[in-house]
Amino acid sequence: MPRPILDEAHIHPAIRERVSGHQQAIVSEVQSALAQHAVVVVGMGLNPFPKKARNLLDSAGIHYHYLEYGNYLNRWRERNALKLWTGWPTFPMVFVKGTLVGGAHDLQKLIDSGELKTLLG
Repeated sequence: MPRPILDEAHIHPAIRERVSGHQQAIVSEVQSALAQHAVVVVGMGLNPFPKKARNLLDSAGIHYHYLEYGNYLNRWRERNALKLWTGWPTFPMVFVKGTLVGGAHDLQKLIDSGELKTLLG
């Protein structure tokens, strides 16, 4: 089932540009990283789960690119744009070959099942 996204026809023309451009620099930065790296972890400081995801990848010997955006006390508006873009509500956001695979717990399942190695080819 596709996730619901407000159709552009239901956004008043006077605010469409503001909506489409809201915090796009951070989204563009992540998109650029996805184009350049097989595994990308997007996280934030003071949150133990991005560190857990990185430790899992380190233990599995899998190279990754890490992007960190602030912590609980700052840059929340930018991080919110990533949440809106992906539909994923928490950090980390782990991407494999450009596909969002979830967070640290989801990554653990992919590693344990061997599926992560399969996804990486």
